[in-house]
Amino acid sequence: MAVGIFDSGLGGLTVLEAAARALPEVPFVYFGDNAHTPYGVRDPDDVYALTTAGASRLFEAGCDLVILACNTASAVALRRMQENWVPRDKRVLGVFVPMIEALTERQWGDNSPPREVAVKHVALFATPATVRSRAFQRELAFRAIGVDVEAQACGGVVDAIEDGDMILAEALVRSHVDALKRKMPEPQAAVLGCTHYPIVEDTFQDALGAGVEVYSQPRLVAASLSDYLQRHPSMYGTGDTAMFLTTGDARRVSDQATRFLRRKIEFVAA
Repeated sequence: MAVGIFDSGLGGLTVLEAAARALPEVPFVYFGDNAHTPYGVRDPDDVYALTTAGASRLFEAGCDLVILACNTASAVALRRMQENWVPRDKRVLGVFVPMIEALTERQWGDNSPPREVAVKHVALFATPATVRSRAFQRELAFRAIGVDVEAQACGGVVDAIEDGDMILAEALVRSHVDALKRKMPEPQAAVLGCTHYPIVEDTFQDALGAGVEVYSQPRLVAASLSDYLQRHPSMYGTGDTAMFLTTGDARRVSDQATRFLRRKIEFVAA
């Protein structure tokens, strides 16, 4: 009954932790493509090729359902994968939709026309590739009208987090928030469009101010995953072993993951 979680590096561990709390009976298989992180500076064909390779490995591990915890992969590769690549008996889902549903206060599967929502000014913080894709704006337009989205590409933040340099990561966050505020002085809500960013969520909140509601993905994705599996129990995979896979140096990645999650994590070569 394994479920796969894919990320370009370590950021998806934030989703894994939330999902494991919501579904303690499910063995999760995590795939971190640490050898090729970050995806946010790569071209779309490269992201697609790397993401399909990672998803294939998770299928091999007995996962019929794979969550793309990487926002860049969700933005750039997911639609193409769903239309042209995913086998009939498998599913690959992204992380944008649960967050947008929360932002627009729509229930899962609500296919009614887009409508006015309470939040009118949204700041989106994401990787350069996610910002370029405009995938967030496209998905939002299916559900809401009259929402102004100002996107800020947060170059360097993922690299700093992956390197364990939290002082640099926090400094970059404050710089990117300042840049966003020059374009949108008073956002009502902020979307953290990268699963690495919850690691520095407190810094985003402090820089934005207490009056801005910050939407972070792990809890929202975990809740949506739990709901999805209740409605589609056939998507529990045949795998029965939880594991952590990486394309990078397994020892180094294990040490980084242990530091992030504050518990012993052992990655093996993918």
